[in-house]
Amino acid sequence: MSHLKSIAFQSDETHLEKLRERLRQMADDELIKFGKQVRALAAPRIGVLHDPWPAQLPAREEWRRRHPKE
Repeated sequence: MSHLKSIAFQSDETHLEKLRERLRQMADDELIKFGKQVRALAAPRIGVLHDPWPAQLPAREEWRRRHPKE
């Protein structure tokens, strides 16, 4: 059971905040690439994987923060 001591469960909010921090550290071209990859995952399909759409939202927020409409 000692191996279970190192397992940490993160709330959705903690996971989302870590994703936002990772996105803030990305260069613009990396952010664009990430957004395109997540968008491809979110395309309509039938599957058993989790919904990738929530991961795309922070990427869009970060892009809009960096490049506000004038």
